[in-house]
Amino acid sequence: MILAAMTLSASPTFMFPLIAFGTILGIAGTDLVLPAVPTMPNELGGTPALAQMVLAAYAAGTLVGLLTFGELGARYSPRKLLIWSLGLFAFISILAAFSPTLEWLVAFRFAQGAFGSGPAVFAPGFIHGLYSGDKAAAMFGRLGSIESLTPALAPIAGAFLLQLGGWETSFLVLGGLAVFCAVGSGVYAQLLPDRQDTFKTHRSYLSILRDADFLRHGLSQAFSLAGILIFVFGAPAVMTEVLGGNIRDFILLQICGITTFILASNLSSTLASKFGTERMIFIGTAALLVGFLLILAYVGIGGGGLIVLVPLWILTNGAFGIRGPIGFHQAILASKGDHSRGAALVVAAILGFTAAGTAATASFLSLGWWPLAMASCLAAALAFLCLAVFPRS
Repeated sequence: MILAAMTLSASPTFMFPLIAFGTILGIAGTDLVLPAVPTMPNELGGTPALAQMVLAAYAAGTLVGLLTFGELGARYSPRKLLIWSLGLFAFISILAAFSPTLEWLVAFRFAQGAFGSGPAVFAPGFIHGLYSGDKAAAMFGRLGSIESLTPALAPIAGAFLLQLGGWETSFLVLGGLAVFCAVGSGVYAQLLPDRQDTFKTHRSYLSILRDADFLRHGLSQAFSLAGILIFVFGAPAVMTEVLGGNIRDFILLQICGITTFILASNLSSTLASKFGTERMIFIGTAALLVGFLLILAYVGIGGGGLIVLVPLWILTNGAFGIRGPIGFHQAILASKGDHSRGAALVVAAILGFTAAGTAATASFLSLGWWPLAMASCLAAALAFLCLAVFPRS
């Protein structure tokens, strides 16, 4: 009776933080552990190259998990799958803290990434079921705002945990938080929207990929965010190793970018309601491309000072904030009820394009900003091209 009363008294306002917390855990799986990676060869044996596989294995596991949970979510209850995902993520995270060797840790990290991807797959469907219309788009913006803080704050927390108790502490904290989230999801599971019994159109990943409207919004969203992430992932190396700056320069760039994105993303649904969703997606994507073109032009003439880069970075992040939440929402709508597969495809595309761009620029970072600006500009151009090539629904 008490459990039922707790479930019935919960509201979408209460459920949203629980949903967001689950997705944050998956993101923190990389960023919280990041400061401990250089110390792992000394603690567990192995080489620095093998230690980098601790990060790569998590990314590979996440990609596999996204597609797997997307398929499972279309066939079984997302409520139950969310609890299983969080529970297994907790179990593997705690198990990883007791890894005897670096090779074992790499294996655990693959499993950790796979199980931790579940909340990212199911969150769009839950939000779409809890909220309707413009409110759902606004909540996507709020979710993006919260998620954007994780890469900025988690490494700081990870560095503190490393000093507090060694590399194992981050894994134990992730495991403990996942247990808390799994229990909360179990207690309030009845309030979460469940899978629809039938889908009128989509019954496989291939059928979704044949939908021009989904490709229009899904690919445009993936290329847009990939352009931002490629620049972010390469920026610390360029600033510290090539230009002789320090990590505080990168922190300044990130603070300005994240703050602008949060402000713009929370305005995106209001702007879409007033001026039209498709128009704001088009304007945001065009502004993103212009921002990266200006960055490319600036670094192309030998510029690299933050006094110019910071305002241009604010422009690109504001542009993505305008189009990001509503673009993702449109992609989910284009999945025509098959939210799990649709979300999995979009997030997998983001990871894939980001990984490809990051790998392509890695060997050229000694040239400075130019490779990053070129890759990000290309991604933004492809995002804009998707809107031009694929027809509107």
